[in-house]
Amino acid sequence: MEPTSSLLMLTSKQKKRFRTIGHTLKPVVTISRNAISLGVNTEIERALKDHELIKVKILAEDRALKKELIQIIINEHNSNLIQLIGNIALIYRAAEKPNPALSNIIRSNIF
Repeated sequence: MEPTSSLLMLTSKQKKRFRTIGHTLKPVVTISRNAISLGVNTEIERALKDHELIKVKILAEDRALKKELIQIIINEHNSNLIQLIGNIALIYRAAEKPNPALSNIIRSNIF
């Protein structure tokens, strides 16, 4: 069962598109201690604001802790979990004014 956010309900077609786009992305943030620091939160916020779709790498060995950390991230940043594979979470939040030069959604050639 994947954690979800009630912020925005995405269609399966949108999620499929975002997973396809996310396939080529590299993680922008790595969480290595079993907690999320202020610096990590700041970087996640900046990345979501700029890129809309990001990957976060979570180096927690306990599955329950990993899912809890992801739930904290998506709740604190009003975002949606698109996919969770292993230690990598693909997270999406629509930008108020997307920047065409930075947005992973706009820059992709996948429709």
